[in-house]
Amino acid sequence: MISKKITISDIANELGVSKTTVSRAISGKGRISEATRLRVQEYIELHNYRPNVIAKSLAQSKTFNIGVVLPADTNLTEIPFFQSCLMGICDVAVSFEYDVVVITTTEEDISQLKRVVQKNKVDGIILTRTTTNDLATAYLKENHIPFVVIGSSEDAEIVQIDNNHVEGCAELTSILIKYGYYRMALLGGNPRHIVNTNRYKGFIKAFRDNKRMVDESLIHMNLTSKVMIERTVDLIMEQGVDCIVCTDDIICSQVLTRLNEKGYIIPNDVKVASFYDSVYLENYNPPVTSLRIDVKSLGIEAGECLINLIAQHEVAQKTLLDYELVLKKSTM
Repeated sequence: MISKKITISDIANELGVSKTTVSRAISGKGRISEATRLRVQEYIELHNYRPNVIAKSLAQSKTFNIGVVLPADTNLTEIPFFQSCLMGICDVAVSFEYDVVVITTTEEDISQLKRVVQKNKVDGIILTRTTTNDLATAYLKENHIPFVVIGSSEDAEIVQIDNNHVEGCAELTSILIKYGYYRMALLGGNPRHIVNTNRYKGFIKAFRDNKRMVDESLIHMNLTSKVMIERTVDLIMEQGVDCIVCTDDIICSQVLTRLNEKGYIIPNDVKVASFYDSVYLENYNPPVTSLRIDVKSLGIEAGECLINLIAQHEVAQKTLLDYELVLKKSTM
């Protein structure tokens, strides 16, 4: 036999209370005695009652959806990072009976985000990338939408979940300086992405902390294509660098490929390190010195933080997760 699905009315009739009392016991809102609340909770657990999602949404003025904004202009090689973030967010969402709505934007076009917000399809938003003069954060603040960013923001009022890129990159660079590598080149990506700016700051900080001069001619940011990276590698090798530090795994993998094409041997001819580790660097020989972070944990922390914000609980303004330095043969 198929058991009948019970309703709030059934529970109210069975316990001899009003439907309002049952709703208050389920939602935890409104005045109700502790004894009555426990009676209702025991009954629904015994009968495996699950509130109707639509009715629950209407009762609490919530959609029980959270939006996750992914960059539409993501390079294919960046996808694993955003996938890991999304997996962490989804793990948290399902545990709180939330669903995830994926939204894509670019730095100049946030129309999809606006449409989702204007149609009240989500209770809050997680942004997975932050940029300078960020349109998405400005729009969400203006419309008083609960949101969290994975990464750092120049706006101290925004709730941020990030790794301590400045300190991590400074620590790794300091180790390389202490190894005796002074002619270090830094190859980085788009400086509008705040993560790249923070990694640059960490690199500079290490030289200052160690009372070493930075050779600005060996710093090359905004390397957004394979051709640009190849030309830069050729240039800095002609300048006699002893170590190449890359702001991320994508640039690092292209640097390694170019060095191999030109017949350079790592670490004999030049040392190489990356400020971000990933699957793209796993199979290189020699193994690459890098800064390792747990990307899924970023998503988990952001998901928990957003749901607490939606529930109007107090949350930390900025959370910095730890990192791990992995020293390997590419710098030995």
